[in-house]
Amino acid sequence: MAVPNGSRTYDIIVFGDEVPGVLALVSAAREYKRRTNAFPKTLLLFKGNSQLGIGGHLVRGGLSYLDRSSIPLPIRQANNLDTFGDPPAIYKEFLQKAGVQLIALDPNKASAALRTMLSAVNADILDNVEIESVFKEGQKISGIQLTNGNTYQGKQFIDCSVNAELAQAAGSRKLKGFETFGLPDSELCVTLVFQTAGLSIQNLQKVELQYLKRFTNTADQNAQNWLNIAAGGDAEFADQLRDDLKDRAGKLKTMVVGEDYIDIRSKALSIAYHSFRGTSLSLEESGAILDNANIAILPSGSLSWNALLFSVNADEAETLARAKAQPTPEMLQEMDFVAKWFRSIGMNTVKPASELYIRHAGNVTGVVSPLTGAQMLAGGVPASEALGTFGYHFDIRGGIKDLGIRAANKGLGNLLFFDPPLFNIGIQHALLKDVPNLAVISPASGFEGYACAAGRIVEFNCGVGQGVGIASAIALLSDRNLANISNKEVRNVLATTGKLPKIYGQTDALQAQQLDNFEHKIPA
Repeated sequence: MAVPNGSRTYDIIVFGDEVPGVLALVSAAREYKRRTNAFPKTLLLFKGNSQLGIGGHLVRGGLSYLDRSSIPLPIRQANNLDTFGDPPAIYKEFLQKAGVQLIALDPNKASAALRTMLSAVNADILDNVEIESVFKEGQKISGIQLTNGNTYQGKQFIDCSVNAELAQAAGSRKLKGFETFGLPDSELCVTLVFQTAGLSIQNLQKVELQYLKRFTNTADQNAQNWLNIAAGGDAEFADQLRDDLKDRAGKLKTMVVGEDYIDIRSKALSIAYHSFRGTSLSLEESGAILDNANIAILPSGSLSWNALLFSVNADEAETLARAKAQPTPEMLQEMDFVAKWFRSIGMNTVKPASELYIRHAGNVTGVVSPLTGAQMLAGGVPASEALGTFGYHFDIRGGIKDLGIRAANKGLGNLLFFDPPLFNIGIQHALLKDVPNLAVISPASGFEGYACAAGRIVEFNCGVGQGVGIASAIALLSDRNLANISNKEVRNVLATTGKLPKIYGQTDALQAQQLDNFEHKIPA
């Protein structure tokens, strides 16, 4: 279908403002300029409100506690690596510009850093958009028409939305939920991140310690009554909650306070909240839980909590993503209870983020080379074509509904726990064969099985984004499709420009084979 007259024309259009997509645009523009001494025409289109910040769920979703690459100490020592290894150059630059010490990302500083990087490459920005339709010439996208009637024509397109919304509009098939496991209705939980202030970290530690002591003291009748409420009256669950408050050595699981983060190791605060709320500390039973928190300590002293989880099915996750990730009235009602409880322990400010953190909303098919969890455990792409290395556990926070039941029914036993893979990064799982000038860089990329559990993490996708950006510039200047650009071509650019990181992916052949067996048999 031809694009209407009067449309604006760009070289590269990115849909969605998640950090990996923004950095892909910046990488593309820089590589284009390196080759031509002029910036390409680039456009960032996204559904959210830019006045609330640019940067998707890390900014408007407030997810300040960054999940960083995890590398075992012996491998760090053998390769002379820092704590988080050797991240993608563009991601390191973003973290430096946003003032990140280790883990905590200030949303305001992150947004300012991204605006600066976009401005430096002369990118146009358009927010509050909705796709009306997509124009195509053959298989390729030629333009995007918005609901306001405006049309934007482009040559290469990048979709970084959690639900691959542009790819869907362009006719790509997206599997629902965990359809790659044969579970199209099951989906990861969503989170409403919130910030607190008013109670010092030292006093928060004291509050937690008091709860830990009381919940583990079976003679403290009041505390045991509270614990039973949080257990939904289930005595076995109550025992599990109580036992989990101590480590294997019998010591209380107190919080770990780092330089700019806090890791909550126990469910003591969660139990206290759910007893106050009068609900079970079970996502399946209650639909919403205050889970063990990952807390970012912001420069202002405020604490950003990744803890409030909501159960959703696949259709609900898709609906939320299309509705600008806005929390539902029921979610905001739960947040009100959370605020009341936190004020009761001494916080004077409790503020939710403006958008939800949606972890996953299905996966596209028809990519150049799908990526499975087994391939991650096998080390990812070959070292000779690797663009970087990333390590992370298969994080299915909140669980995948019915996966254990399905595994048991197929005689696969409890093969649900594997060591964290440390794998080499490529871009072929993000490039679409059926829409050859489109890449999807997000949790909705061409992941199969367990792969999206590690592949949905921002740091990994920023490495993919850097590669796709460079591939976009190559495609533009050689009049080729994105889908035809190889990992090696991108790797050569990184090497030439001094931005190729160390490569240290590891192969766990036994676990890779076990997971390969699981991933092939479970959906059948």
